[in-house]
Amino acid sequence: MNTRKYLSLTLKIWRQKNRKSKGKFEIYEISGISTDSSFLEMLDILNEQLINENKDPVAFDHDCREGICGMCSLYINGRAHGPDTGITTCQLHMRMFSDGDTIIIEPWRSIAFPVIKDLITDRSAFDRIMAAGGFISANTSGNTLDANAVPIPKADADKAMDAAACISCGACVACCPNGAAMLFVGAKVSHFALLPQGKVERKRRVLNMVKAMDDEGFGNCSVIGACEVECPKNISLDTIARMNREYINAWLSEE
Repeated sequence: MNTRKYLSLTLKIWRQKNRKSKGKFEIYEISGISTDSSFLEMLDILNEQLINENKDPVAFDHDCREGICGMCSLYINGRAHGPDTGITTCQLHMRMFSDGDTIIIEPWRSIAFPVIKDLITDRSAFDRIMAAGGFISANTSGNTLDANAVPIPKADADKAMDAAACISCGACVACCPNGAAMLFVGAKVSHFALLPQGKVERKRRVLNMVKAMDDEGFGNCSVIGACEVECPKNISLDTIARMNREYINAWLSEE
């Protein structure tokens, strides 16, 4: 039995030529959208329509379209990645919408994520935070132990893998009223701090990454919890608590 349905939609999309230009919402009508289509496929159809009309297509970020890369950073109807939980925008399907709906599509809103064009923002601030401490030392003198030979308690391994699931999409920043990046930084700090391979730079890492986060202009966490709710990989607020403990211990040891 074919349950496929087709939608006619009104799209209210943020258009901005570049980071120095003043942006505005523009309205587009689109029809014949299958409920089996992904959200990004719907935008592809819109852009094909705009190109055929000799209009500038909507610029939006995407890469893997498998929920892995974190590039598809869209704010949809007031929610990061749209009206579903535990997914990225590229995993959002049009069956979540109804015929005749108006869909509001915006870029991430954060001082630290300036708009490049339309729905694409510059999230290189995350790269700079990672560069500040997101690495581990490795012995290259020829006697390096195989990673599988280092015993790690299962509870620690599970927590480290849960933190490592972060794809750096920036949804935590976009949905936080303070524009905080602490869920992202907490995930990266937790991932390394829980593993023996990451303990060499443990103190230096958290101090450097938190300083880089502050230097980039991200806000402070007030434990509202929106980041945990909207995170497509369900990163827990526990990672923020762990980062705070790591930071305090590192700071006290510096005194």
